[in-house]
Amino acid sequence: MEELLSFISWIFIEVALIGTGRLAVRAVSLGRWRGEHLGGREGRVFAPAGALSFRQNGARVVTRAGLLLAGLAFYLAIGVLALALSNV
Repeated sequence: MEELLSFISWIFIEVALIGTGRLAVRAVSLGRWRGEHLGGREGRVFAPAGALSFRQNGARVVTRAGLLLAGLAFYLAIGVLALALSNV
């Protein structure tokens, strides 16, 4: 039962990080880059193995792994900023 609960919580966290990464990538790139669709297979078809992003029809597409890292970086930056402001 504990394994099932940890699996479900990891899926929830992963989806939240990917969604946050998608918003962060779109905001930082001012809409020029986009994230890979959650159910899509673009990354497997067009990107080299292990790529975080690739170009398709002249547009940069960030893969799910790249979106996960972008979401993680966003939350780490918020945490560091909160820690720095709390010490002021």
